[in-house]
Amino acid sequence: MPPAEEHHTVTVNDIRLHYVRAGQGEPVVLLHGWPQTWYQWRKIIPALAERYTVIAPDMRGLGDSSKPATGYDKRNVADDIYQLVRELGFERIFLVGHDWGGPVAYAYACAHPNDVRKLVILDVGIPGAGLEQALTFRPDRSIWHIQFHYVRDLPEALINGRERTYLTWFYRTAYNPTAISEEDIDEYVRCYSAPGGLRAGFEYYRAIFTDLEHNQENARNKLKMPVLALGGERGFSQMTLLSMQQLAENVRGGVIERCGHWIAEERPDYLFEQLVGFFGEA
Repeated sequence: MPPAEEHHTVTVNDIRLHYVRAGQGEPVVLLHGWPQTWYQWRKIIPALAERYTVIAPDMRGLGDSSKPATGYDKRNVADDIYQLVRELGFERIFLVGHDWGGPVAYAYACAHPNDVRKLVILDVGIPGAGLEQALTFRPDRSIWHIQFHYVRDLPEALINGRERTYLTWFYRTAYNPTAISEEDIDEYVRCYSAPGGLRAGFEYYRAIFTDLEHNQENARNKLKMPVLALGGERGFSQMTLLSMQQLAENVRGGVIERCGHWIAEERPDYLFEQLVGFFGEA
């Protein structure tokens, strides 16, 4: 019987964060991306929780966390997560970030380098170190939505009431389109069709120029903790590794075959093996 998943909320930085906790041991913090929630980790939490304390929050504005109007630059979101970790009584953590969770994890590691034992970045480029190149890196799979989501108010107006149609288009870009089931989509649509859900998700994109400024400062000092950077074959591919090689001294990783952007859902067994192998190294 795998360790039970417990749902909790905590107030940090004047917002309410929802998070899932499972297992015992050294803490592993899992940060999701868009258009997802903590739920994207559901396939690996039980196995990780056999060895670690797993903490999977819904980031600011997303999932069942509260949806403030501001504060979506990744440095600020990272501070939410840092305050959550401290509230739970932990200091040094293993930190994993996918999609927008990757830039949040990078910001956390830059702000608290001694508190991140090892860092994992999954299928994303960091703003200022690869995300811009990714706009044209895979012309056969353009990430047009970054520019679209940046526009103020228009995406909300066009997508409101059509959340399932819009979000499903992204999930179906998976290498295996059945990796995210209709029931899984139900859960994501529930969160992103909630009042303020779409807007909060788009605010992550609208903060990108603030993120660029912050990352120009962060990049002056390369991260020293070990970093694992993995991209999906049909996702960011080797761009994730190339991005982190600009920002950290001790980086390894590569491309996950037979996988798109949704690594934790498309290749959960492979990801679990990579994580425990990486975390377990001296």
